[in-house]
Amino acid sequence: MTTVDDLVARAREGVHRPGPEEAHRAWRSGQALLIDIRPAAQRAREGQLPGVLVIERNVLEWRLDPAGSHRIPEATGYDLPVVLVCSEGYASSLAAASLRELGLHRATDLDGGFVAWAAAGLPTVPGADGA
Repeated sequence: MTTVDDLVARAREGVHRPGPEEAHRAWRSGQALLIDIRPAAQRAREGQLPGVLVIERNVLEWRLDPAGSHRIPEATGYDLPVVLVCSEGYASSLAAASLRELGLHRATDLDGGFVAWAAAGLPTVPGADGA
């Protein structure tokens, strides 16, 4: 039997997961798309990353599949460097693995998620509920 911990461990095997500072540099320099996949309620509660793309987890594959009819303009090819952000870096690991299965071989996620980003003192803005 496979557990969710097994799935997360498998999703992370052999994948470089940048920390907050590295992800911030890659995003600011245009070397990677930084995408917040948290649902609206979670962003409202925890806070937000100013200026990053927001694509909630339930539509992520449709928006980033370069061959898909529902893709975003930034989904220009399978070599696209993508760093996903969730709250603590677990759901984003699973989502990045799904994107790699689609052929986006450079998809990864932020080690520690939004919590690590905020703890590192990187830019955040309050969520809708003032968090």
